[in-house]
Amino acid sequence: MRVTIVGAGVAGLTCAHAFAQRGAQVTVLERKSGSGQGCSWFAGGMLAPWCERESAEPLVAELGFESLDYWRREVPDVPAEGSLVLAQARDLPDLKRFSRRTEGYEWIDGARLGALEPDLAGRFEQGLFFPTEAHLEPRKALAALTGRLVNEYGVTFRYQSDVTSAVYDAADASAAVDDEADVVLDCRGLAARDVLPDLRGVKGEMLVLYSTEITLKRPVRMLHPRIPVYIVPRGDGHFMIGATSIENDERGRVTGRSLLELLSAVYALHPAFGEAEVVEIGADVRPAFPDNLPRIRRHGRTIRVNGFYRHGFLLAPALARRAAELAFDGTHFPEVMDEDRRQW
Repeated sequence: MRVTIVGAGVAGLTCAHAFAQRGAQVTVLERKSGSGQGCSWFAGGMLAPWCERESAEPLVAELGFESLDYWRREVPDVPAEGSLVLAQARDLPDLKRFSRRTEGYEWIDGARLGALEPDLAGRFEQGLFFPTEAHLEPRKALAALTGRLVNEYGVTFRYQSDVTSAVYDAADASAAVDDEADVVLDCRGLAARDVLPDLRGVKGEMLVLYSTEITLKRPVRMLHPRIPVYIVPRGDGHFMIGATSIENDERGRVTGRSLLELLSAVYALHPAFGEAEVVEIGADVRPAFPDNLPRIRRHGRTIRVNGFYRHGFLLAPALARRAAELAFDGTHFPEVMDEDRRQW
């Protein structure tokens, strides 16, 4: 099978892997100069299906468990240290509310928290520990996956490709891409609104801090009255702080208000962050359907994989496997293909 994939973000790369593993001849087209330079570049990389279950549909956790196994199996340096959810004493009702909406956690006291994260000792009375969760560094993970695709599977990458900005025909987008491909996968994210009018943009803002005064082994979600934040350790004193979730499609624009609230929340986790160096500030727009759940849509030889909302790394491998089984075996997956999800 000859397959052309449009888009080299986390969706496109995991689809390339799923198809290449089935023996397909894969070409990936990307308008940027390298892989993972869209909204994947600014992702947190938390592989936390139980934590996401607190506010997301059960399907997100179901797909997330599969994807968690995928990342731990297929790319190096995926720490499986679990994750923490914490709140200050005045916000303990929020922590209890969080616990009622999910599973897979242990209630821990301050002593256990100090054993898990010594730099947080004495700062919180209790918290939630999710021992089976993990995290990764998105940029390194996608670089590693790209290398595997090239070296092990012979996948061809064509960067700065003008074809990715071609006008797609809603009837058959593949005609605008590659007349010789048996299957074309449209993994363009929000750029696919030209053929997926029900997509919307949800902006996420993040920053990276550097500090030698605090060490964390695992992601920490800090419940906060205004913006709950997560802090993801990236190694060598670097921490990714994210992320806002704003209903607009203003790419790259970070507001002072968002920065103030993110910094305020992370300072509440540990005052050492108040003296941390701001290394990077960034924002991009994530694609989402009205119900914030992903879709696979097929029309002719075109398969569109989209709508990951805030859960790109948590959903992409599971959707990629389904897209490959759809193309090779004709398998139908109602949970991501049927528009009326009440049927499953």
